[in-house]
Amino acid sequence: MTYHIIIQNAVKEASIPSPKDMKQWAKTALKNKIASAEVTLRIVDKEEIRELNHTYRKKDKATNVLSFPFDMPDIDMKVPILGDIAICAAIVAEEALAQNKLEKAHWAHMVVHGILHLLGFDHENDQEAEIMEKEEIVILKTLGFSNPYSDHPEGKHHE
Repeated sequence: MTYHIIIQNAVKEASIPSPKDMKQWAKTALKNKIASAEVTLRIVDKEEIRELNHTYRKKDKATNVLSFPFDMPDIDMKVPILGDIAICAAIVAEEALAQNKLEKAHWAHMVVHGILHLLGFDHENDQEAEIMEKEEIVILKTLGFSNPYSDHPEGKHHE
């Protein structure tokens, strides 16, 4: 298995997890689902995530995580480009505080959530959301984190 995880940090927040941790979380989410992949994780501010959300989803507001799957042309690559994930550091921090979660655990959840979107998981309806949430819970448990939905029995779908 070959995974290339590229970290781009466009913010100065001090509470951002280490690139090593983020790469481990991404690789764990990819494991057993795809043999090789390249993913870029971009850590952004509220302005950039709002602009991305407005441009690509027609929602003029900041959000926690956005995934951009790469539409792969039909060519053979040793390590296919899976896509890009943008995570807003400020929103992750705010949500962790508001939801009384460890910030590192919430970061891990956002990375895993973004990777699963790149792999085709979604939460557009209750059935899809349940499948995706179960997958997130298993991966996060493997990483040593608790169920991110345990304090929210109805689930907490991301936008």
